[in-house]
Amino acid sequence: MDILDELTRAHRELVDGKRKTVTLRRRYDAEVEDVWDACTDPDRLRRWFAPVSGELRLGGTYRIEGNAGGEILHCEPPRRFTISWLFGENPGFSEVEVSLTPEGDATLFELRHTAEVPEEFWSQFGPGATGVGWDLVLLGLALHLTGAEKPEESTFHLTDDGRAYILGSSQAWGEAHRAAGGTPAEVESTVAAVSSFYAPQP
Repeated sequence: MDILDELTRAHRELVDGKRKTVTLRRRYDAEVEDVWDACTDPDRLRRWFAPVSGELRLGGTYRIEGNAGGEILHCEPPRRFTISWLFGENPGFSEVEVSLTPEGDATLFELRHTAEVPEEFWSQFGPGATGVGWDLVLLGLALHLTGAEKPEESTFHLTDDGRAYILGSSQAWGEAHRAAGGTPAEVESTVAAVSSFYAPQP
C-alpha cells in the first residue's frame, strides 16, 4: 500500500458554526459487512484502532483505552452508528456518527464528528486537531482491511512516510478550514500548531 496515496482518497469538510463538524468521506475496497465488523468487533478494533471495552450495544457505554468514552446512541447494522465522544473534564457536546453505504463490493465510509470546542482551543488548532487524528484512524482501517499491520504509533511520525502523511493531513485540513471561511492567517497559524503537535521535530 502507498500510505501517502491514502491521503488523496479522503474528502474532508468543515462546518464552522457554534458547534464544529469535521467530516471525512472515502471509499474502501471491502464489502460493507466487513467494514462494519472491523468498526464494531472488539477483537478487530484492538488490531487496528485501540482496545475498546464496555457494553457494545444500543444504549450501552464504551471506553477506548487511553482515549474517549461515551454512550452508544444509535445502532443500525451494518449501515450506521452514533456515539457520544467524551474526553477529559467537562467535555461538552461531542458526537461521532459513522455511516456505511454499499457500492457493489466496496463501501463508502463517512465519519462525522460534531462538537462544542472552546474558542481558545479552536483559535490555536482549528479543525486539524480532530481531523488529523481521524485521518490516522482511517489509515489504520485501510491497512487492516488489506491485511497490513498497524504502524507503531509512538514512532510513526519519525518515519518518512509517517511524517509526510501527518503533514499532508494537516495541510488538507487547513484547506478545509479555508473553504469554510478561515482567513489565510488563521489557516497558516493552526496548520503550523497542528503539524508541530502531531509531528514534532525529532
